Order: sequence, then C-alpha cells, then structure tokens
Amino acid sequence: MPEFALLSYIALMSITPGPNNLMLASSGVNFGFRRTVPHMLGISLGCALQVFIVGMLLAQMLGWLSSWRPPLAVAGCVYLLWLSWQIARAGRPEAREQARPLSFVGAALFQWLNPKAWVMVLNASILFMPAGGGPLVAALLLALAFAVVNLPCISVWAWGGEKLRRWLAAPRALLAYNLTMGALMAVTALWLLCDELLPVLAA
Repeated sequence: MPEFALLSYIALMSITPGPNNLMLASSGVNFGFRRTVPHMLGISLGCALQVFIVGMLLAQMLGWLSSWRPPLAVAGCVYLLWLSWQIARAGRPEAREQARPLSFVGAALFQWLNPKAWVMVLNASILFMPAGGGPLVAALLLALAFAVVNLPCISVWAWGGEKLRRWLAAPRALLAYNLTMGALMAVTALWLLCDELLPVLAA
C-alpha cells in the first residue's frame, strides 16, 4: 500500500512539532485562527510547490540540492532564531500593536529555508514518486497529496493556539507563553543547525 504509506508519512511529518507548527500555534494565540489562515495556506501550497519542483527535477537536481542543503539550512536556522526573538517579544504590549501574522507569500517562501520541510520533501520525492505517468503527472500527484494532507494537520496547531487565547488573556500569561514558544523555536533552530552541520564538519 504505497499510497497509504505516503499519506501516513505526510501526515506524521506535518503534524509533529517543527518550525511551521510552533509559528502557527503562536500566531493562533496572538492573532486568532482566521488571521492565521494565509499563513497556513502559504505553508501548504508552498510545500506542495516545493515538492512538485523537487520531484520534477529530482534526477537532475539531486547532486546540486545536496551541496546546497548546508548553506540553506544555516540561512533557515538563522531566520528561525530571528523568528524566535519575534515570537518571544509578541506578548509585550508595545510589540503587539505593531505585530502582524506571517503572510501567505512569506510562509510559502519560508519552506525553502525550513530544514524540516527539506527533509520531508526530499524523502517523499525519493521514496514515493509514482513510477507511472511521466515525471510531470507523478510530481503533480505528489504535490496534490502534500497540499491535501498537510493543511488539516497544520491547522490543528493554529486552532489549538486560538483556543488558548482566553487562558492567556492576562498580559503576564501571554508573555510567559510567547517566551516559552520563542525558546522552543530557538532550541529547534539550534538542534536543526547542529544536525545539518555536524556531519559536514565530521567529514
């Protein structure tokens, strides 16, 4: 059942904690579910486009992508550290007035710097690209599977964040939550950075 294995893989990778989901939970708390929808759509469609491009050009690009993964991972982790600082500051009243949820385009572009997205997309393209129908049809089917499965999985995080809003109405509680989420994001960024760079340095 390769189709079931693919859908299970996408669901598991989409719903487990990672940079996208931590940002969505924080956005749900600070801006609500409705204002977070463009962020969610940007993630899902950006990831689908990413897997389509990688799937289409996998044979030609695999060596090039492998050599570019470390610098992309470093850039992504630096961006995650900056986002963790923004999340940590989101609970401060003076910061909340100027804060905006991540846009559709920003979320879509972030997938190209997100180390977890690269792992998910490359593994899926290598393991689950359908054999028949030519590369265009196969890549489209894989991208469609990502878009359909990913969106409801990541929506859980934004919805859960919104449900926490009433318990975090007090400024101190909201500040503590955002500091915690910012710290988790920073730890995630550093962990991903070490995971990407240690094998390169050890080689």
